[in-house]
Amino acid sequence: MDRKLVLQNGTELLAKGFGSSKEVVAELVFNTSMVGYQEILSDPSYTEQIVVMTYPLIGNYGIIDEDYESKLIGPKGFIVREYNDKPSNFRYTKTLNELLEESEVPGLTHLDTRRLTRILRDEGSMLGLICDASITHEEAMAKLAAYPSPTSQVARVSCRKKWYSRCANPRFNVVAVDCGIKYNIIRELNRYGCNVTIVPYNTSYETVLALNPDGIFLSNGPGDPENVPEVIELIRRLQGKKPIFGICLGHQMIALANGLKTYKLKFGHRGANHPVKNLLTGKVEITSQNHSFAVSTEGIEKTRVEITHQNLLDQTVEGLRILEDRIFSTQYHPESSAGPEDSKYLFGLFVENMEAMKEGR
Repeated sequence: MDRKLVLQNGTELLAKGFGSSKEVVAELVFNTSMVGYQEILSDPSYTEQIVVMTYPLIGNYGIIDEDYESKLIGPKGFIVREYNDKPSNFRYTKTLNELLEESEVPGLTHLDTRRLTRILRDEGSMLGLICDASITHEEAMAKLAAYPSPTSQVARVSCRKKWYSRCANPRFNVVAVDCGIKYNIIRELNRYGCNVTIVPYNTSYETVLALNPDGIFLSNGPGDPENVPEVIELIRRLQGKKPIFGICLGHQMIALANGLKTYKLKFGHRGANHPVKNLLTGKVEITSQNHSFAVSTEGIEKTRVEITHQNLLDQTVEGLRILEDRIFSTQYHPESSAGPEDSKYLFGLFVENMEAMKEGR
């Protein structure tokens, strides 16, 4: 047990290290997914976070070149109960240990993740320090106290210049505002006949319109939505001019652009097993989620915004729409196939909105 995790509340947990031997401080969050650790690691929404996996066995199918969600490795640290370094999978090209090592992300194993998850569930998300076991408690607590809260995660993970993802026989052109976009969202848009132009988060209103899009997509991403005023202002100016679809952070920014507020959840939603009720149809979808912030319903009656989806575990807002402007959003990730296809209809709805506007309906 050569490494340890020190929590902001003073708890220390000894562990065995794998991956990088780097020392890191970040917010601790837990994910309840049974599979998908590669997609989690390559999701930019986990920037400046240490991820705790609640499923006990991780690493058993290795890392597959085709399954990344971005070119970035989002988390600063990765914690598992039992790490398997001998994958059984004909598709794998490297081990999880090798990925973490080359990405300079420290991993911890042989740690009581059940106890750790209960602490985060009961006391809320908090900072954690991954370090050598030899670091004293006083030194560790001083490092945690000195950690500055990050505010520019989106600027770090967004693309630096526009790029394209084209499909055969395209019907629509979509501009996707990249706040930390996942590849599978782009793949779904391509499957629905959309050529996608991915642009940086701070792209101007004039530049977006000059690309002549049929619709605007607002991506997921890390951090507090209030720290991305550029996109919030872009939404305000684009509303009513083009159909808009937002996921996760995009959903939260649509809410802020229309006079609603957001707040930080006690420990967030992360995993592929959250039941969400579609209030328009009465159907329940099994969804995949990854977010720390949620939309407040305070003052919603004074806005044009309508709630369309609700989380059945804690009744938080999971979907919004502004019908007259052809704007809608979801807090969960329809591209992640948790159901496995419960929520794919949302991409079809986006296409219908673009089609209706093109035809003047």
